[in-house]
Amino acid sequence: MSLKQQIDADIKQAMLARETDRLRALRAIKSMILLEETKEGAGPDGLKAEDEMRLLTKAVKQRKDSADIFRQQNRPDLLATEEAEIAVIEKYLPQQLSEDELRAKLQDIIARVGAKAPSDMGKVMGVATKELAGLAEGKVVSAMVKSILQ
Repeated sequence: MSLKQQIDADIKQAMLARETDRLRALRAIKSMILLEETKEGAGPDGLKAEDEMRLLTKAVKQRKDSADIFRQQNRPDLLATEEAEIAVIEKYLPQQLSEDELRAKLQDIIARVGAKAPSDMGKVMGVATKELAGLAEGKVVSAMVKSILQ
């Protein structure tokens, strides 16, 4: 079952259960998928799995950024909404890597690429972002690569 079909089925369940926060998040995901499918240059087969993961990761990142802003502005009502949507969207993403797992994968990538110094960070990040898409946040990956290469 594709992500779009799963989201459609979950929207129906959320409507029947009257779960407003879940329904809002699911509709936002569906909207992102539809926009991606209808944009210029999109293939007739729909989205690939990596495109779906990229969309979901982007959605979570946007909501985390908004949540940080709402936390700084002392807006607990809006913060709760964003956190609820993050929880719903994260259910469709693969399990995030632990710090030790991420470090091991990054050390493997660094060895393969042959990176020795912080100036090689671009090479490592290019490979890491492709291989670890949806498994770890970009900021976390970047910070860890920096600490390993120093």
